[in-house]
Amino acid sequence: MKKLLHIIATPRMDESRTLKVANLFLKAFKTKHPGWSIEDLNLYKEELPELTVKRIDGKYVLLVGKELPEDLKEPWQDIIATIERFLSADIYLISTPMWNFNIPYRLKHYIDIILQPKYLFQYTPQGPEGLVKNKKMVIITSRGGDYSTADTRGFDLQEPYLRTIFSFVGITDITFINAQPMDAMGDEVQHQKIEEAQRVAQEVAEKL
Repeated sequence: MKKLLHIIATPRMDESRTLKVANLFLKAFKTKHPGWSIEDLNLYKEELPELTVKRIDGKYVLLVGKELPEDLKEPWQDIIATIERFLSADIYLISTPMWNFNIPYRLKHYIDIILQPKYLFQYTPQGPEGLVKNKKMVIITSRGGDYSTADTRGFDLQEPYLRTIFSFVGITDITFINAQPMDAMGDEVQHQKIEEAQRVAQEVAEKL
């Protein structure tokens, strides 16, 4: 069975403007793909592995193409399980607000866990190669301001970072749906922009 993994990077749940858009996306996606499995991964409810010194030692072993030694295999079990859960999906939906022009710290923590050599990428004589291929990703964001103009685009560190990091591992088919501005121009504009983003989300889901 094919699977969509919904990575939730907002703690606000019912109050989340991001999820108001994501929920419309998921409703349309389920209608279009009734046979798919939808799995939620809520980064504010999951116990994510901590990147201890010993676990980081394992990353350096893998970076040079070696296998984990016995003393690092047990500390790495939770990291490998988190990676395998990520890799089990065919399509990814990330729901994330913009925090301080970038992503919430829990999403950064998650990325730092899964982005490991041998599993998501490898080094070759031709340079780094992403290993997560033939998959699609949709990223739904909500932003307090509008970062789509020539004057404000440089403050958006969220979309460029996420495009770069997931393209690096091989996911190049990435669609962004940005609900903005949510705060800068009042409630009426907020509601209008949420509705606009919901329409786009529905259209994107129906085309996947």
